Amino acid sequence: MRYLLLFALWIFLLHENSFAQPIQPLPQSVKLDHQKVLLGKKLFFDPILSKDNTISCASCHHLKDGGDDNLKFSFGIKGQEGIINSPTVYNAVYNFRQFWDGRAADLREQAIGPIENPVEMGNTFPNLIKTLQNTYYKEVFEKIYDDGITKKNIVDAIAEYEKALITPNAPFDRYLRGDKKAITEDEKEGYDLFESKGCIACHHGVNVGGNLYNKFGVMEDAKSADLGRYNVTGNVRDKFYFKVPSLRNVARTAPYFHDGRTESLTEAVEFMAHYQLGRSISEEEIRKIVAFLHTLNGEIPDIVKQ
Repeated sequence: MRYLLLFALWIFLLHENSFAQPIQPLPQSVKLDHQKVLLGKKLFFDPILSKDNTISCASCHHLKDGGDDNLKFSFGIKGQEGIINSPTVYNAVYNFRQFWDGRAADLREQAIGPIENPVEMGNTFPNLIKTLQNTYYKEVFEKIYDDGITKKNIVDAIAEYEKALITPNAPFDRYLRGDKKAITEDEKEGYDLFESKGCIACHHGVNVGGNLYNKFGVMEDAKSADLGRYNVTGNVRDKFYFKVPSLRNVARTAPYFHDGRTESLTEAVEFMAHYQLGRSISEEEIRKIVAFLHTLNGEIPDIVKQ
């Protein structure tokens, strides 16, 4: 019912404002502290963050591709397997909350989680700070932060780097900015279907998602083992609610959903049509929607190439 009301409201607003664009192009740049970005980049790629020096942020977020690791579940220290699909770090700064269950308010809070998670990096901040104090990081931190190496400053630097990880100038962004030849007719028809079928009700805004929660299995029980937002709030009404993922670079981030249950975009679109929208969809319609989703692949940022 909540979904149906949301969709009805969305359609009303679109008709009321014929100039409204449900999807906005990504900004082409973001204001950054360059020194913090460089420090954050070193930390992001350094396994020193983990207790046994084997796992870095980059272990689960491959920045030369989609910003995730293309595994159903990621692996942490001692070969331990996680229980939820690793989301992309690309454009995460535009998400209204972080993690599938929204337990972190921003990138700084998010950066704390993997370091302290016993399955992921298995470390503690007191131990990490002590370790970093005995390396060249001590001097670097003291040049940037008056109080040197602290928990707050570690996650601040990592978050500043992650803020730089935006992927602008996707073909669809260029199309929205007026280049009508940036996408093909098939891709345009795919976008029209994306709107008319109802995908746009949850996947909109600058991140084509990432700005609300929705139930996984709106029209039919999707049999999720994870309870989603309920794990954070304890509110029965939040069972199986998850943050709607961004669809930017989605063609590069298989497998899909919080439990990595589908390997292809074709499967994912078919699943969504059935379980989230309760609508029939043809193979040709799926093909065109998938074609549209490929137009959301943006440019790898320069800070990654350097």
